[in-house]
Amino acid sequence: MTPARPGIRKATAAALALGLSAALAACSGDGGGNGGNGGDGGNATGHGGVPKLSVSGAYLPRPPMTDMAAGFLTVRNTGGGADELTSVTTPLAAEVTLHSTEGTRMKQVGSLDVPANGRLDLSSGGDHLMLTDLTHRPKVGEKVTFTLHFATSDPIEIKVPVEPTTYRPKD
Repeated sequence: MTPARPGIRKATAAALALGLSAALAACSGDGGGNGGNGGDGGNATGHGGVPKLSVSGAYLPRPPMTDMAAGFLTVRNTGGGADELTSVTTPLAAEVTLHSTEGTRMKQVGSLDVPANGRLDLSSGGDHLMLTDLTHRPKVGEKVTFTLHFATSDPIEIKVPVEPTTYRPKD
């Protein structure tokens, strides 16, 4: 049953990382935190092998339709351990799905990697969030709450501004 082995290895690695981060948090004396807007991702203590996450540059272009929108943001990881964005929730949408883009092809995925000492960029034309079954069409200037869920780090809640439909961030 070779196909099950990568999943078992991944689950074992996640359990080991979680146990290691708990042990490091208990020894470090700084206790981590609860993530928050641009926070430290909770169990991240800055020691090697542990993710330390923050979120920046989030925005939601005002959707042209009433039932679907796209979301963009950057997750930075200054820790020595990788993590994965596994889901996003928001009161604005019944469902938020993660999408990767390769060339001109977009596909829904179960998670997106947040590399150690790296970042995950969700941007127009690249990997992104799709919000479906919106509760309403948000207006420019409105702030929408997103909660980002990760494989090992605590959830991070952010307030995402709604920008004009044609908005493109400056680099």
